[in-house]
Amino acid sequence: MTLQIYRAKEKDWIEGCKRQNREAQHALYTFFSGKMYTLCCRYIKDKMEAEDVLVMAFTKIFERIDQYKNEGSFEGWIRRVMVNESLSYLRKSKNMYLEMDIAAADHEPDYSKAENELEAEDLLKMIGDLPTGYRVVFNLYAIDGYSHQEIADQLGISENTSKSQLSRARALLQKRLVEAERQLSQKIN
Repeated sequence: MTLQIYRAKEKDWIEGCKRQNREAQHALYTFFSGKMYTLCCRYIKDKMEAEDVLVMAFTKIFERIDQYKNEGSFEGWIRRVMVNESLSYLRKSKNMYLEMDIAAADHEPDYSKAENELEAEDLLKMIGDLPTGYRVVFNLYAIDGYSHQEIADQLGISENTSKSQLSRARALLQKRLVEAERQLSQKIN
């Protein structure tokens, strides 16, 4: 689909959704749901829960589509709703900061070429396996591009807690990458 066709369709979807047209809502959902489900899964480990969050977020999008003012990327606006809904779900479901691996934070990472030998899918799985607090902060900072201040505001934590969670997430990822590289080299030899 060319950019011009996409923008025309996007405009039609937005206008249709503002009129609560079910076909427009279905088209919008169909177009964005796969990508947004993947985004939700980065924050929420359980696939069924991630799907629930996806549906709740799309419901909010359809209810509040009048709040989109055609400023900036429409997909960016949808992504923000998805991230906010995922974070809201995590806050309601449990305290995401109880899962801490202090030993991982104290571990001095061995910077090797492990990350170059692994597939992106392996790295995404490792990120998904991080404790909830680490995973959320890592995703917000490293993948979605939020600042520590924005993360702190979103999660109701201090900026230093955000920095600490990111540091611990990176250390734990590095430890797991080194271990994966070691296992990979043993299989080859």
